[in-house]
Amino acid sequence: MNARVLPLLAALLAAGAALAQQPPAPAKPAAKAAPRPADRYAVRPDEKVAWHDVRETDLEGRALPGDERKSYFDRLPAEADGKVTPAVWSLSRDSAGLMFRFRTDATTIYAHYKVTKAQLAMPHMPATGVSGLDLYARDGDGRWRWVQVVRPGSQEMKVRVAEGLDAGEREYALYLPLYNGVEFLSVGVPEGRKFEGLRPRARPVVFYGTSITHGACASRPGMVHTGILGRRLDVPVVNLGFSGNGRMDKAVGDFLVRIDAAAYVIDCLPNMGPKDVTEKCAPLVRQLRAAHPDTPIILVEDRRNTDSWLLAARRKHHDDNHAALRAAYEQLLKEGVKGLSYVPGDHLYGDDADGATDGSHASDLGFFRQADIFEPFLRQALGR
Repeated sequence: MNARVLPLLAALLAAGAALAQQPPAPAKPAAKAAPRPADRYAVRPDEKVAWHDVRETDLEGRALPGDERKSYFDRLPAEADGKVTPAVWSLSRDSAGLMFRFRTDATTIYAHYKVTKAQLAMPHMPATGVSGLDLYARDGDGRWRWVQVVRPGSQEMKVRVAEGLDAGEREYALYLPLYNGVEFLSVGVPEGRKFEGLRPRARPVVFYGTSITHGACASRPGMVHTGILGRRLDVPVVNLGFSGNGRMDKAVGDFLVRIDAAAYVIDCLPNMGPKDVTEKCAPLVRQLRAAHPDTPIILVEDRRNTDSWLLAARRKHHDDNHAALRAAYEQLLKEGVKGLSYVPGDHLYGDDADGATDGSHASDLGFFRQADIFEPFLRQALGR
């Protein structure tokens, strides 16, 4: 090797050894997470709010409100646990259909509430419907009109629901979440403003049904057909929709008969097949009629899935379900059962295949169309 190269090679090796003995360079500090944007609806620290726990007045839509409950916001009493199926019991803890009515002259309305489940939305249903609060008010003509909705971003929300409202005292209705439970709920107004919680109205229309009755997939809690009809007819409503589990069960009927209802609407076919309809429909109607000889009972065919125009098997399922319900209805009429009505299902979502989110569950449009079809039957049943 060239004699001049040896000293250079030795110097390089010595420098490498020295570098190896150096401590490692300090790691760069981790980048700070971007701050979460402030909720522009959140209550500011300087706002003076008078809070009113809804339990001080009571919620409309609670079946059997005098019975003991595991949670105030459950739709069924505590004794239902173990009597209805585990699925029905779990679903009954969602607050679908519950509503708080109040009067105030406030121009800002607040809400502080917490839902029981961390999942605030579903893939086919927004958080506003699953976990939000939905505010309506009566206008000068006494009609219910939408005001604003809470956009939930966490389980606990303390927010301004609406602000800058026109001056004047009016009646409001606040619908609770459809597919979540509630731990607590208080409604607030600025200190010094009038506030009166309104007691629930008597003799509700009781809906017993499936996920569609439960509220899938309304964008807001007030957009379910049960709520739309409650506002149109100005009547209280009890929503006993149980997602995937509305099956005309006698165990649920045992609680239905204890409700002093203005009418019963039985809308369970989307969770049933023709054999189940044949076996369970007439016994449920007889169970209701034995306890309430004069209360109207409305039977509803299942809606047609909006993609069934391309699915022969689905069309046959609907045809067979409808035939089974019609046969049960006609048998009950032959037995002399009075006060029955029958709602056909072919057009419940309309005729353009646009009334559902996923073929099965109603969109807001589908719920509105259902309400249009249900309304004359309910008006006749209620003598309106």
